[in-house]
Amino acid sequence: MDSYVRQPEALQNRAWQEPPSQVPTVKRIVILGRGGAGKSTLAQRLGQALRSPVTELDSIFWKPGPKPTPKHEWEQIQHRLLAGNRWVIDGDLGPYDIHLAMRLSAADTIAVLDFPLWRCIWRTLRRSRETREYWQWVYHYRRKSLPAITYAIEKHAAHADLYILRNPKEVQRFLDTARP
Repeated sequence: MDSYVRQPEALQNRAWQEPPSQVPTVKRIVILGRGGAGKSTLAQRLGQALRSPVTELDSIFWKPGPKPTPKHEWEQIQHRLLAGNRWVIDGDLGPYDIHLAMRLSAADTIAVLDFPLWRCIWRTLRRSRETREYWQWVYHYRRKSLPAITYAIEKHAAHADLYILRNPKEVQRFLDTARP
């Protein structure tokens, strides 16, 4: 298992260090992690396995430019996304994620992909060109974004099962054991 650099203490006590032999029933899952970690791939695979609709937040949130969706419009979209009984929502919008608490409160399962920086950079370079702002977010993720996510999980999702997945092998084990 990859070693973890500065794992937040609040998550150490809550998260499964390795997925158990069978993941509890999953109906509403939020997938978070730095860019290039594989959130969208995991979401698609989970959606198929669980027969649940999948939403990739980046495809909805970012308008051409790229420009973020206006706050009032984004809140309405979040309410619609969370209304269903079953869903997989993938997306970590970093500093733009003003409604993360809403998604966390509605989730029964949270998966945080905490892959090493080098892996995320490699994957991003293989798939697309990105902005300077994106690269700064990816680079500073563990220092800036992850603590904010940790706080939000502790505050708004104490009821949810939490999985910290650090490498593709752990992601595969999680997928193999997830059930509807």
